[in-house]
Amino acid sequence: MIRIENGVFSLETQNTSYLFRVTTRGHLEHVYYGARVSASDVDALAIKNTIMLGTTVAYDAKDAAYSLETLPQEYSGIGKGDFRHTPMELILEDGSFVTDFVYESHSAFATPIADAALPFAKGKGETLTVVLADKKYPNLKMELSYTVFEECNVIARNVKLCNGGEGDVYIRKLMSFMFDLPRADYTMLTLDGGWAKEAHIHERPVSYGILVNDSTTGDSSNRHNPAFMLKKKGAGEEWGEVLGFNLVYSGNHYSAVEMGNHDTLRVMSGINPHCFLWKLKAGESFSTPQAVMSYTMGGTNGLMANMHDFVNNHIIREEFRASERPIVINNWEATFFHFNRRKLLALARKAKGLGVEMFVLDDGWFGKRNSDTAGLGDWTVNTKKLPGGITALAKKINNMGMQFGLWFEPECVNEDSDLFRAHPEWAIRVPGREASYGRNQLVLDLTRNDVRDYIVNALDAVLSTSPIAYVKWDYNRHISDMYSATLANQGEFFHRYILGLYEVLDRIFCQKHPNVLLESCSSGGNRFDLGMLCYSPQIWTSDDTDARERMDIQKGVYCFYPPSCVSCHVSMTPNQQTLRDVPLATRFNVAAFGVLGYELDFGELTPDERRQIKRQIAFYKAHRKTLQYGLFACVDAGKDREGWQISRGDECIAGIYNLDYHTSPARDTLRVLSTEKDATYTVKTVEQRLKISRFGSLIKHVFPITLKADGAILRFVNRHFSMKDGTESYTVSGQGLSHGVPLAMQYSGTGYHTALRLLGDWASNLYLIQKIDNKKGTNNNG
Repeated sequence: MIRIENGVFSLETQNTSYLFRVTTRGHLEHVYYGARVSASDVDALAIKNTIMLGTTVAYDAKDAAYSLETLPQEYSGIGKGDFRHTPMELILEDGSFVTDFVYESHSAFATPIADAALPFAKGKGETLTVVLADKKYPNLKMELSYTVFEECNVIARNVKLCNGGEGDVYIRKLMSFMFDLPRADYTMLTLDGGWAKEAHIHERPVSYGILVNDSTTGDSSNRHNPAFMLKKKGAGEEWGEVLGFNLVYSGNHYSAVEMGNHDTLRVMSGINPHCFLWKLKAGESFSTPQAVMSYTMGGTNGLMANMHDFVNNHIIREEFRASERPIVINNWEATFFHFNRRKLLALARKAKGLGVEMFVLDDGWFGKRNSDTAGLGDWTVNTKKLPGGITALAKKINNMGMQFGLWFEPECVNEDSDLFRAHPEWAIRVPGREASYGRNQLVLDLTRNDVRDYIVNALDAVLSTSPIAYVKWDYNRHISDMYSATLANQGEFFHRYILGLYEVLDRIFCQKHPNVLLESCSSGGNRFDLGMLCYSPQIWTSDDTDARERMDIQKGVYCFYPPSCVSCHVSMTPNQQTLRDVPLATRFNVAAFGVLGYELDFGELTPDERRQIKRQIAFYKAHRKTLQYGLFACVDAGKDREGWQISRGDECIAGIYNLDYHTSPARDTLRVLSTEKDATYTVKTVEQRLKISRFGSLIKHVFPITLKADGAILRFVNRHFSMKDGTESYTVSGQGLSHGVPLAMQYSGTGYHTALRLLGDWASNLYLIQKIDNKKGTNNNG
């Protein structure tokens, strides 16, 4: 809800208030962002600046105490006394950097704003736009827009700079939002990493100076995700004040948190000014990407709930909003480039028999693509591998009762390709410099109209002639040698590339093929951001499919992105990225908290393992809506443990994971957050199996005859049989669950009992918690 009265602007969500006002000099003063308050509190909540402070600069001679350096602001400029980190650097007609934007007007709208070139949040929301004008150049105007998404406690902001003057203005920096907070006792949480170790959580105390979270790779990057939190001192997973921020953008981003004099805090986010210089001609305007922010008193779980709700209801395209994502088998780790039609169909038949719903053909189906050194860019099928082409293969898959999906990497090209030989000028390179390569490929120049047309037409030709329900859109390198012969100003390159990408995605997946499910990928989670999610309802989280590594990666991603868009695959062990041998149950127990898929050769599994996977898939299908769209939360499960749970309606699925195992381990407790205290619940272990080989040479001590752990008898037994592990069942009140139910002991090295949980390193259990209908004595969720 937006309320405006006497120069005070009040933006209200279900649980928060955001207050700012126009000062006597026309600047926008930030007053408050936090739990719901009354707009009438504005005077009491405002910072009091009574006298001039030493070395500050008074804005004018009328009031020595009025200094922009001590005024908490909504958006600051340069050269009028505010020496803090600036959200804006403009070169004006007179060649100076000095700006002084003051209030001119405002408008309120009953809908969110939209932009022709950038993806913005959609759905139910109200928008306030405040127009500011520069005092020297009044035809240079800045529009600050605030869209309030009331139900999910999110406010989206962006800036539009309009040059109504007669001369050019150069933009060196223009953040999507900025505001000042009065107290700085916060910790900054960021998601950092690299290839195969994306989104690891790091926390740093905010202290004097500037903390920066940014990307310069041409994309949102696996180095530093654009999302971040500010956690008030004492905040944890379940309680405490937390602010969260993100950016609806897929290119170079920049966020800064500055602690200044008197412990004030300045926060901003937007396009990275790195190599950025935009010429804004007379009569033109420039819009920044949309930034989003949220506040909660419910700890990081509360912030996650707000952000997840926002993504599911306002970012994901309407065609896929709340739709259940299919279970896929991707052939990559099973075959790499070495496949033919017979191998693919055999893999598909095994997958279908286990309950898989979609077959995805990955890299290697086109051109002379037998390795990553050739063929990229030539989107014509290799009929030696696939006689009859993609259409015939897709129809065969469809006839089995599965959907068909296909991999593309449209933004890149190999030099050894027909496309490069025909159009070498389409590749991004600097004339006179030797090119740099990533995965033996160059990036295509999406700032060019002809390149964008080629990509759209090439993919449309494939999608229009074959029954393809899903596209995996990959992008396996960062941008170097950034240059386009079509641009007079290379400072516009990075942003124009992203605008070109958004145009291509819109033309293919919003206009031509709106019902094709798009999964974005960029060497894993290199472009996991809200901008891509506006086109791609799910994103490949990481090329690392090791379940232990995925616990860290997915926990970071869940801080801002819901399980419905987090693509997770079960793969073979030893894992191809880590050589770690994680139990099959844990591989599923981690992947189930998201969009489940498999990436392995089912023929290499034992009959017993295939039976386990069939049970896994059946369980996932029965509870898919909860696992993809439930309320996700992290729960403290103790040292060397991880606790996840997700609830929807009257059921909850909880996982407890061993990160490391220690002899005679601490006892585990299952504590469930989202319960009705007076209701009754059943708690049951989700069935999982234990390989008999897990006992190693101990096995010879429990049989009347001596059996070798690696002997023929036990090898046969392990292929066909396994043991139930850790079966538990309880009936308990919601109050009891909230307090915590002590679980059965883990194996402690002193013997075996049927009630033991035989876990060890990297093992886990899932628990299904369902509310009982006391009138009928049955569960409400099947």
